[in-house]
Amino acid sequence: MNGKKDVLDPGPFFHGTKAELKIGELLKPQYRSNYQDKKSNYIYFTASLEAAKWGAELASSSSQERIYMVEPVGDFENDPNVTDKKFPGNPTRSYRSKSPLKIVAELGSWERHSEEEINHMVTSIHELRAQGKAVIDD
Repeated sequence: MNGKKDVLDPGPFFHGTKAELKIGELLKPQYRSNYQDKKSNYIYFTASLEAAKWGAELASSSSQERIYMVEPVGDFENDPNVTDKKFPGNPTRSYRSKSPLKIVAELGSWERHSEEEINHMVTSIHELRAQGKAVIDD
């Protein structure tokens, strides 16, 4: 976990989703995950716009894709789902927290991945799930 003396990343931080949220609202853990059919113990976020775009594009909903700028309210840690297990270190600058994230802004526009890239990623995720490998350490 990070502390006041040891900041993991100065941000800015993003959260990609299809949920419609308001400025000042708090994103909290213990709600249904965007990626699994269960409640999540953590709230996930990133300092990488690229990773936030994937979060918005791959979230399970037919609602509009959104990327919010967020501020962690409490401590956070490297997301073990993409650090060390898949990528040494934390090149995606992905994090998780058991504390809320405060919505501070919504990005008005951003460039989506191509439909081909999104479809390829969705297919890859389905293949991993079928092999029992798309498990989120939560």
